[in-house]
Amino acid sequence: MSCSHCGAESAEGNFCSQCGKSLAPVACQACGQHPPPGSVYCTLCGELMAGSLPAGFAGLSEKSKKNLVWGLAGTGLAAAILFVAWPVYSPGDSGSAERPSAPLATGASSVDLSSMTPREAADRLFNRVMAAVEQDDSEEVVQFLPMAIRAYEMAEPLDLDGKFHLAVLRMEGALTEAGLSAAEEILAVSPNHLLGLGVAADAALALGDSVKALSYYRRWLDVYDGEIERGLPEYLNHERMLPDMESRARAQVN
Repeated sequence: MSCSHCGAESAEGNFCSQCGKSLAPVACQACGQHPPPGSVYCTLCGELMAGSLPAGFAGLSEKSKKNLVWGLAGTGLAAAILFVAWPVYSPGDSGSAERPSAPLATGASSVDLSSMTPREAADRLFNRVMAAVEQDDSEEVVQFLPMAIRAYEMAEPLDLDGKFHLAVLRMEGALTEAGLSAAEEILAVSPNHLLGLGVAADAALALGDSVKALSYYRRWLDVYDGEIERGLPEYLNHERMLPDMESRARAQVN
């Protein structure tokens, strides 16, 4: 048996020998079915499994989740983060050309994540959430956003692009402090990373820390030329984000 949390092989016992997470199946509170450990949705009735949500979502009603996801407009963050124009990419894209991912089927059951690596599954869900945001499909965002966040948390350790995706997803869910934390993890590894600086600045601003936000925005502008010269794959993949980040930075600094 593989641990659904860390991926370690645990042939017997009730708890993972590596991370300590329970290996016992959990009963669905709606129908009593016992789906495999780590399942996000019940395999019988499709209800969200208790304990499957990432930190910050547990215990929320469907109405509360929807309010969190779409409550960005009331926080002032919507004016700063223009994810409506977010490009959707296939996992692993590294060229400068923007290539949309293959069309995604609809419905939770149509997303076959079992044959993918944890990171491939996380990227697939990220693409799905971002496509739903572009299409103003609130029901799909509410359904897949917690699953996508959980998938990235389970795919740790993440590269910088993965941490950026996780930061964006958390921000989409109005988990602003967690979004800032993920962005600052990027900056701990690469202090001048444009994507990390952009999300960190936006998150700090949304949290009311204008001093920290201004510091990040200024650094973004100061290091832009040098960072672009590095030609990092994530800069090329998310190049449509950079002009918006620059506009927000200049608006705050000037």
